[in-house]
Amino acid sequence: MRSLVERLQHSGLLPIALIFGTLTAGILIGTIISGSVDAAPEAKEPVSDATPLEVPAAEPVANQFSELAQQVRPSVVSIYIPASRTEEEDEGSGPFNSPEDMFRRFFGLPEGPLPGPPPRRGSGQGSGVIVDPKGYIITNHHVVADADRIRVSFVDDDERYDATLIGADAETDLAVIHVKGKTGLEAAKIGNSDAANVGDWAIAIGSPFGYRETVTVGIISALSREMNAARGGRPFQKFLQTDAAINPGNSGGPLLNIRGEVIGINTAIISRTGGYDGIGFALASNIAVKTYNQIVRFGRVSRGSIGVEFSGDQSPSLSRSYGADGGVFVLRTVEDGPAERAGMRAEDIIVSVDGEKIDTGEKLIEVVAAIAVGETVPIEVVRDGKTLTLDVEIQDRAKLYAEQSEVEADPSEAEEAAVRFGLTVQEIDPERRDQMRLRERGGVLITQIEAHSFAEDIGLQQRDVVLEVNREPIDSIRDLREVQRSLKPGSDVAFKLLRWDGRTWRTVYEAGLIPE
Repeated sequence: MRSLVERLQHSGLLPIALIFGTLTAGILIGTIISGSVDAAPEAKEPVSDATPLEVPAAEPVANQFSELAQQVRPSVVSIYIPASRTEEEDEGSGPFNSPEDMFRRFFGLPEGPLPGPPPRRGSGQGSGVIVDPKGYIITNHHVVADADRIRVSFVDDDERYDATLIGADAETDLAVIHVKGKTGLEAAKIGNSDAANVGDWAIAIGSPFGYRETVTVGIISALSREMNAARGGRPFQKFLQTDAAINPGNSGGPLLNIRGEVIGINTAIISRTGGYDGIGFALASNIAVKTYNQIVRFGRVSRGSIGVEFSGDQSPSLSRSYGADGGVFVLRTVEDGPAERAGMRAEDIIVSVDGEKIDTGEKLIEVVAAIAVGETVPIEVVRDGKTLTLDVEIQDRAKLYAEQSEVEADPSEAEEAAVRFGLTVQEIDPERRDQMRLRERGGVLITQIEAHSFAEDIGLQQRDVVLEVNREPIDSIRDLREVQRSLKPGSDVAFKLLRWDGRTWRTVYEAGLIPE
C-alpha cells in the first residue's frame, strides 16, 4: 500500500485519488443511510399499534349555505379598474402583486418597491351583481368613479370583458354598468329588504383583496343604519349592518338572505385597521332597486324636493310650542321655490304629505323624493295652531338648488347648437372659501364630472376651481353659462383652474376642441 501511495505521489495523481476516494465514501455512506430509510416499510413488525387511516369516498356535505353559494355564484362578478398610465392591467391578485413581492416575503427581505417604471394611479378592484341577463350589473359608484376603463370577469371565465357605465348616483353610492358580448348570464333574484330582521342569516359574496367568489356568512346586526358620524352620511342611504366579513374588494357585491335573494349591496365598512372588524354595511335592496330603475331609464336619478330647510335634531318641544303635536318645523323656504310659491313659510310645521304622516325630517325627505317631479300634492301644515292644506308642485332637487346645478344652456335661452361641458359646479361662499384655504377670489367649484363627457376628456377633475374659460373670468354659475352659450361644436375651449395637490392650490390649464 505504501508503495502505491508513493507511486501516486510521484506521478502527481494523489490529489485526484483523494478526491475520488472522498466521493466514493460519500456515495457509500449515502447508500447505507438511504437503505436504512427505505428498509423501514419492510419491517415485519409495526413500530406502533396505531390503526392506519383511510380516506373515505367523496360524499358532499349538503347544507343550505353551500347550496346557496352554488346557486348565486354565477351572478356575482369581479370588477377591475386598470391603472390609467397605460392600458396594461394589473393581473396580480391575492397578497402578492408580483414575483418580486413573493420573493421578498419568502426570504424575509424588507418590503418596498423595486426599481421600475414611475408611479401611476393604482388599479382598483370591486364586485358586482348581475340583475339582468342582458348584461346589466349593479355595483358601487365609488368602485367605478373616474374610471377610464371598466373590466369585468365572470365565474368560470378567465376572460375580462369591457363594460360601459350606464349611470351612477353619488347619493346612494350606486352605479349601473353594462357588458356586451357575454351570453348565458344568470341574474340574481332581488329580495325585499323591508323583510329583513335583526338576527337573520346574511351571506356576502364578492372579491375581497382580489380573491374571487369569496363567500362569508354572518347575521343582520342592525336595520336602517346611517353612517353620519363615520362618513358624512347622505339622507338617501339606509344600510343593513352585518357582521358577515366584508373587506376591500367586496364593494358592489350582494348581501343575501337565507333564500339567496339580494337584500343589500355591500358598500362600506367601519374599521380601525382598514380590514374586517365585524361592522359592515350594505345599501338596502329596496333603495338600490329604485335607484337602478331610474338610472336604466333616464341615465341619472331625479329626486323631488319642495324647497324647505329644517333641523335634523329638532326637539319635540319646538313643535309643541308652535301648536302641533309632532311634524317637521320649517326653518326657512327656498326663495321662489315650490313651497314658497304655494304659500308655505318659516315656522310652519309640516305634518303630512299627500296623506302620509310626517314625523321626522328623514321621513319628509323620503316621501317627497319618491314623488314624481312635476306632480302637485297636498301638504298639511300647522300654523298658529291651525291646520292648512297647501298644494305644492314637486320640483327636481338638483335644479331647485341653484348653488349646485348642472351647467348647461337652458334650451329656452340658447340656440340649438348649444354645447354641454358635462360638469356640475357650486358657487363658493366666504365660509366655504375659508374652509378650503382658498385665497384667490372668484371661481366656482366643480363637484361632479359626467362620465365620458367633454370635461372628463380634457382632464377636468372633481374639486377643481374654475377661474376662467377662454380668458373670461368666472365668478358665478351665471358667468359660466354665458360663456357656454357663446360656444359652438368645434370651438376651442381653455380652462384656467386651481387644483389642490395635497399641500397647496396650484394653477393648471386644460383645453380641448368641443366635438362636432
